[in-house]
Amino acid sequence: MRVEFRTGWFAGLVLTLTIGLFCVWLWQPPRQIDRHAKNLLHDIEQRNWSRVADLIATDYADQWGNDRALVLERMRLGLGYGHHLRLKAIDANCKIDKGGHVGLWRSRILIEDDDPGLGAVVKERVNSLTTPFELQWRHISRKPWDWKLVRVSNPELEIPAEFD
Repeated sequence: MRVEFRTGWFAGLVLTLTIGLFCVWLWQPPRQIDRHAKNLLHDIEQRNWSRVADLIATDYADQWGNDRALVLERMRLGLGYGHHLRLKAIDANCKIDKGGHVGLWRSRILIEDDDPGLGAVVKERVNSLTTPFELQWRHISRKPWDWKLVRVSNPELEIPAEFD
């Protein structure tokens, strides 16, 4: 069977259009923020602190007074000792501002861990929260996949003064 130039050209065009449509679908801001939030939770579970740091903006600040360096240090201390840490997002949703440069990802987060020590204290405190965490993401470049975490908040979560 002889493949003609026209047949190959149309097959290439269809393949290119399919890949292009997939990229447009994949790179929509709500989908990117959801993927980044899930990647953040997964990287914390795996204790891949360099990848966690890559997802956090240099101007990060949260309601507890943490900057980027302090939140990374506290995550390492509070979540770094569990043997089988699992983080589950419950009822996650995402909203994008009208300009498309800031997104808010909201979800309750449950911690599952077999560690009876420090991890159990963190687990008990976070799992008892009824309000969802809010992760604010900002689009930082022209690349559709380039989002960074700039703020985390949960009005119900209080960090005791002895952790300062």
